[in-house]
Amino acid sequence: MTQPASTGKPPIVLIHGLWMTPSSWDTWANRFRARGHQVIVPGWPGIDDRPPADVRKDPSGLKGVGIVQIVDNYARIIEALPEKPIIMGHSFGGIFTQMLADRGYGIAAVGVAPGQPAGILTLPFSTLRTGLPILSNPFGRNGASPISKGHFHFTFGNDLSRAASDLEWEASAVNSSNRVFFEGVLSLPKGPKGITAVDFAKPDRAPLLLISGEIDNVAPPAIQKATLAKYSKGTALVERVEFAGRTHRLVSQDGWEEIADYALDWSLRNAAKG
Repeated sequence: MTQPASTGKPPIVLIHGLWMTPSSWDTWANRFRARGHQVIVPGWPGIDDRPPADVRKDPSGLKGVGIVQIVDNYARIIEALPEKPIIMGHSFGGIFTQMLADRGYGIAAVGVAPGQPAGILTLPFSTLRTGLPILSNPFGRNGASPISKGHFHFTFGNDLSRAASDLEWEASAVNSSNRVFFEGVLSLPKGPKGITAVDFAKPDRAPLLLISGEIDNVAPPAIQKATLAKYSKGTALVERVEFAGRTHRLVSQDGWEEIADYALDWSLRNAAKG
């Protein structure tokens, strides 16, 4: 694809999470573009650039889509860029971001309420509860399960009234790729042999920031704390920051501007040291 002329600032690749589409990043993407960055926001295979309502109407493209397929797709997109980008991923996208950084992509990486890669067994009850609609049906491993409005309220809208959460569901929620969730969970006890495995001690990995939301039910701070502890065995820069009163919807919850600016400023500052 034809790339726009360089702005003199690094491009930014944003990776969405499960039950979301690229539109979940509209807030941060527009803010970063206003700061002069080229921002690339690809959808997972099967989602691509379709609006949420269209994906809910026909989620068949998500069936059977797995983690390696998704990460390889992002790797191809990044390789086509004229320069190394900053990579930011939300939720499951935060796992993919860590996997891409492990492969040597990016000048800085940010996991926004990221889940954990293989080898980190910390699983708070609220995290397990978020996966019940998928995990309760192992025969649907290659399916594309919807997320109910009630479950969305627990996972994404727990700072909102039910009515406001339902409006957010209409605007942004889509079916899951069940295979992604099963692969992610089943890889956790496999350590370095898991699909989502990374080399926690890799010395030449790009600087990595882990962002936690205090009242996140999906990937609460305990997960990022455990992730940081694993990375601490290496010499590459890894830091964690926690924002009070924030849910899993860090990219759009009121006050998202503070987090977006922190993520970008941290990335630019620490990439420059690498």
